[in-house]
Amino acid sequence: MIAGKRGALLICSHLGNLELCRVLSRRHAAIRLTILVHTKHARAFNRMLARLNPDSTLDLVQVTEMTPHTAMLLSRKVEAGEFVVIAGDRIPVSINPQVATADFLGDQAAFPVGPYILAGALQCPIYLLFSIQRNGRPEVHFELLRESVKLPRKGRSEALLPLVTDYAVRLQHYCLQAPLQWFNFYDFWHLSRLESTDASR
Repeated sequence: MIAGKRGALLICSHLGNLELCRVLSRRHAAIRLTILVHTKHARAFNRMLARLNPDSTLDLVQVTEMTPHTAMLLSRKVEAGEFVVIAGDRIPVSINPQVATADFLGDQAAFPVGPYILAGALQCPIYLLFSIQRNGRPEVHFELLRESVKLPRKGRSEALLPLVTDYAVRLQHYCLQAPLQWFNFYDFWHLSRLESTDASR
């Protein structure tokens, strides 16, 4: 994956230590990572990173709202061989967020569909990125989810559901190995907090 000329979308989670992105960029200086965050403080974080390390290859991009400009920016980054990182287990704070439900640890839970819609727009491979600590040592797991994603205009919800389900299955797999390392501090299964669970919206 690293040796390829074209970039990819990396879907991570709040399992383990997300600092692995920074470690990965240090160990492989040629890798450039763009991390999508649901915060309006991304620019301030970038300035702080630049002060701490002028050679940093990490770039934080705020995606509370995905605009055409942001999509074009990310497309250029992938074409240039860079990697876009987004969490697959955190729903953006918005009215009627775009989600789909999947079985997760014994109950139905809502997951964002934004990462898969983005992958369809970028037409790039999707990898899953998980990190856990085992016996005091970090483990990093890369898994190919799809070589590419094509989403039809009609039946988009049906096309998105297998992607969300496959992600939930793999997240559950690693959560069962390290249940105390999944850092989501809210009722993940409380679907009534969402006004909509329609992935087609």
